[in-house]
Amino acid sequence: MSFKLGLIVNPVAGLGGSVALKGSDGADTAQKALSLGAEPKSNNRTKLALEQLLPFKDGIQIYTVSGEMGERISNELGFDTHIVFTASENTTAQDTEIAAQKLIEQGVDLILFAGGDGTARNICTVVDDKAPVLGVPAGCKIHSGVYAITPKAAGRVVEMLIKGELVTLSEADVMDIDEVAFREGTVKAKRYGEMQVPSEVRYVQSVKNGGKESDELVLADIAAFVISEMDEDVRYIMGSGSTVEAVMEELGLDNTLLGVDLIQNHELLGQDLTAAQLLELTQDQPTKLVITLIGGQGHIFGRGNQQLSPQLIRRIGKENIVVVATKRKLQALNGRPLIADTGDQALDDELSGYIKVVTGYNDHVMYAVGHQD
Repeated sequence: MSFKLGLIVNPVAGLGGSVALKGSDGADTAQKALSLGAEPKSNNRTKLALEQLLPFKDGIQIYTVSGEMGERISNELGFDTHIVFTASENTTAQDTEIAAQKLIEQGVDLILFAGGDGTARNICTVVDDKAPVLGVPAGCKIHSGVYAITPKAAGRVVEMLIKGELVTLSEADVMDIDEVAFREGTVKAKRYGEMQVPSEVRYVQSVKNGGKESDELVLADIAAFVISEMDEDVRYIMGSGSTVEAVMEELGLDNTLLGVDLIQNHELLGQDLTAAQLLELTQDQPTKLVITLIGGQGHIFGRGNQQLSPQLIRRIGKENIVVVATKRKLQALNGRPLIADTGDQALDDELSGYIKVVTGYNDHVMYAVGHQD
């Protein structure tokens, strides 16, 4: 008996990340991202998930959408591919919704989709509880609990289902935020519904914890220590998030809460920079990176900071990455590792292991970095 896998790929998901648009919802935004040099990556991330299923492909039938919405990558990997819907040339949210409906009509065992929170929201309007779903993270915004923590992890979950292992189905929230407000530095998240997800805790992420750190004294200590350790004439890339924001506030500098800034000698060199700008501004310059993790999920790369490209991270080097977080934030992970999901498997391997996390003034802990595979 074949496993009927539904597949939907949002080909424009995540386009806005590398060019600092903080999303790709809407045709105009996607076109703007492409004009700025963004490269589509959702099919590459889908490929990472589907490659985990190659040993079982004789027992899998993939039902999917024409062209870049699933057909191309399924055929490329040699799966038994069935087209249920022909999408428009410039794909839209409506194409995603129609595709989801067609897959439900086919009675697929699971809908695997690649995208971000906007894609999850489109699918939720159609699927509800009619079929189990699992998301391959490919967008800029991944607040929903319907996504695997990495593309390979998504493939592992499907593998468990194909092998007949016991996997519990749970209801997971579909969240999305106002992209216009997001680009202005404000997070306005809203719950749009829930869908059934195969809940294997090693591989499926939590809904993102929102809000700023409340322990202001701890954040002040972290900020003071990071500043005391800053080297003269070294450029510091300041990542997104409220913990890094505390460092910028201590320096008295304007901060892009949901973007990436660059400083040197306690002065601001650039704000809300794109991947290309960061590469240019750090070329042949000694550079360090200050980042924090996403609360509840543990991602240090691949969520909301796609401006930090694999090329940039590799140039900086693991030894020059400064991770900052309160112990409370780390304890909330319940022992799960920090996640590096850069989109470059070799780099994720290089970043794995233990890393020093600044948790106070001259106070550190060693914490594991991994990527579930």
